[in-house]
Amino acid sequence: MIKSEFNRVRANKLVTLNTDLVVIGGGLAGVCAAVTAARENLKVVLVQDRPVLGGNASSEVRLWALGATSHMGNNNRWSREGGLINEILLDNLNRNKEGNPLLFDTVLLEKVYEEDNITLLLNTAVYETQKSSDKTIKSVMAFCSQNSTTYRLEAPYFCDASGDGIVAFQSGASFRMGAEPSDEFDEGFAPNIEDYGNLLGHSLYFYTKDVGKPVSYKAPSFAIDNAADLPRIKNYQLGDHGCKLWWVEYGGRLDTIHQSEDIKFELWKVVYGIWDYIKNSGKYPEAESLTLEWVGTIPGKRESRRFEGDFMLSQKDIVEQRDYYDRVAFGGWAMDLHPADGVYSKHNSCTQWHGKGVYSIPFRCYYSKDIENLFLAGRIISASHVAFGSSRVMLTCAHGGQVVGKAAALCIKNHWQPRKLAREENIQQLQLTLNRDGQGIPRLALTDDKNLIAKAKITASSELKLSTLSASGAWKTLDTNTAQLLPLIADQTYSVTIMVKASKATTLSLILKRSSSKKHFTPDVDLQSNDFKLEKGTQDITFTLNKPFDEDCYVYLCFMKNEAVQIPLSDELYPGVMSVQQKVNKAVSNFGRQDPPDNVGIDAFDFWTPERKPGGENIAMQIMPPIQKFSLKNIINLEERPTSNGDVNAWTASIEDKQPKVMCRWEAPKKIKTLRLSFDADFDNALESVLMQHPNAVTPFVVNHYEVFDGDNNAIYKKENNHQAVNIINFEEPLVTDTLTVVFSKPDDQTPVILYGLAAYA
Repeated sequence: MIKSEFNRVRANKLVTLNTDLVVIGGGLAGVCAAVTAARENLKVVLVQDRPVLGGNASSEVRLWALGATSHMGNNNRWSREGGLINEILLDNLNRNKEGNPLLFDTVLLEKVYEEDNITLLLNTAVYETQKSSDKTIKSVMAFCSQNSTTYRLEAPYFCDASGDGIVAFQSGASFRMGAEPSDEFDEGFAPNIEDYGNLLGHSLYFYTKDVGKPVSYKAPSFAIDNAADLPRIKNYQLGDHGCKLWWVEYGGRLDTIHQSEDIKFELWKVVYGIWDYIKNSGKYPEAESLTLEWVGTIPGKRESRRFEGDFMLSQKDIVEQRDYYDRVAFGGWAMDLHPADGVYSKHNSCTQWHGKGVYSIPFRCYYSKDIENLFLAGRIISASHVAFGSSRVMLTCAHGGQVVGKAAALCIKNHWQPRKLAREENIQQLQLTLNRDGQGIPRLALTDDKNLIAKAKITASSELKLSTLSASGAWKTLDTNTAQLLPLIADQTYSVTIMVKASKATTLSLILKRSSSKKHFTPDVDLQSNDFKLEKGTQDITFTLNKPFDEDCYVYLCFMKNEAVQIPLSDELYPGVMSVQQKVNKAVSNFGRQDPPDNVGIDAFDFWTPERKPGGENIAMQIMPPIQKFSLKNIINLEERPTSNGDVNAWTASIEDKQPKVMCRWEAPKKIKTLRLSFDADFDNALESVLMQHPNAVTPFVVNHYEVFDGDNNAIYKKENNHQAVNIINFEEPLVTDTLTVVFSKPDDQTPVILYGLAAYA
């Protein structure tokens, strides 16, 4: 029994935690920052004001996590974010390919739970920031509503990933809120504030359920009664739920921080009013047996404060793909702005303009220019309103969170502040440690001098020379322009032979395209066009290059639309090789072609995008001479995806080699403590985290089984049922050997063994 007499005042229980890094905010950016730092042996406190992790990706909001792939609706090939967030998405795919948001919560919680270096404080809100000097944060105060405990969190470094930037704001850091005038950063896409508005709004979603019998619905008194008049109601299709209702948006003309509760209540009015219209207007008779299963209680917030770093990302950085010396992450979502009036607006639900390829983000965007020990992560990083329209999406935010985690570790190790790490003479340390973990920083050539494999003589049992994409027996009607993307080598005159089937005499046009820049995959240059007169029936045609290329590059062999023609398909899968189509994806404003107004500073171009699995088969063909881009030397170049400069970057075994092996030999024995393997994770697949379903629990390219042997042919490690891209093997006792052999098992008959990286560290 506890009994206490009257006290004039009582204080809450106070717990003081002293740590290396405090991360405020448990969305994807905060989770990735905390876990990455913890794996670098930093002690981390992760503070989250909600009962679950994930932020807008959590079961409280239920927005799918997306990034540079943009629902596979742009020209950013192989652009899914790498590193820890890729590990998270692959784990989610493995156990949750149906996209259940509750299960995604558990994937995130598990990542944090498994790190002994993380102290997780859920339901804990930071309310005060304390400083030791004008430019240095000393501690933050937080309160947990569930255990009535106040926390004082002390650390040399802080990361604000809170969405609204509570710590950055209280510490006095420079910030912006709303849209800049177009002339500040020469941004043609900057909105007309009076008409379009200043801020993006919040969204609230609902889920429905068919109970198999009639269900009545009476709207609450606060629900709107004019849903039929909403400009956006035409967007609704029966069965849409969850984040397909992203257009249920409001609040862009209000204070999206201090009026957030008012915005939420207005969205509740809209949601329950929309459901009243669906159930009771008579326009949706099929809704008779539907009921509301879930309505969000916290809206997904898009925009509030953005804090200034030593660099501010802006429109031209995205459009022109400007690369800076300190690039550490990338984005690729469209510059995506929404009208401030949201669901009530006369404008389209959003205005999206895509870039031709992925853009890089400098490290100088990830720390405050004013507060010396404050990192920034998530949507609050240093960017203009227009650039924020792209960088705000969650996988881009998570990618940046990984940057902060690694950067904090280097700052602790070297006793640096973030600005010193950003210097040209220091930044490569951060870039190297990121790319070792598969970050995939664009267009950055690095050498890993500590990788012992680079010092070995490396041989393999086979190496792919791609001369045939074998026909599976399936055919595709050319009802849309369709292309085969191929990586070709300079100074070779290639010929491609394809069997085609014509239902009548007709002419088939083939166009060879490539990109105007080695920075992107957009096929915006026509190189050659050939017309082939076809007779009714099956026949071979051969397309021969007029002249060789003067550099390695990707090309698109385009079969132009002709519904009287069918082309054969191949179910074989190879890295750097895929089919694409010129088709529409309205969800990301892809209408086959992008034609922006002349004055907005955006490029016009065609979209060529892949089909989702299990579709997207290659086009069956014979290629002479064979494509030889699958060399063993690729496994030490720190590139773990095909890149737009024409490289595949993977060693690929012959498709006939059922148990290929890679052998590494040194002149003298080496002491190996860590072995790292990087496999093909199908970086072109968006792997949306929730709602959308995926056909496979494991990406079909990945190697599932392999075994490692030492110089005496002793099996020292065996992996079965692998689904991850990056495998790290830490030996309890260092392995001493002059030979290392890895034997792989072929994933299936249609897929060769593919290895992007092999590294050994002492």
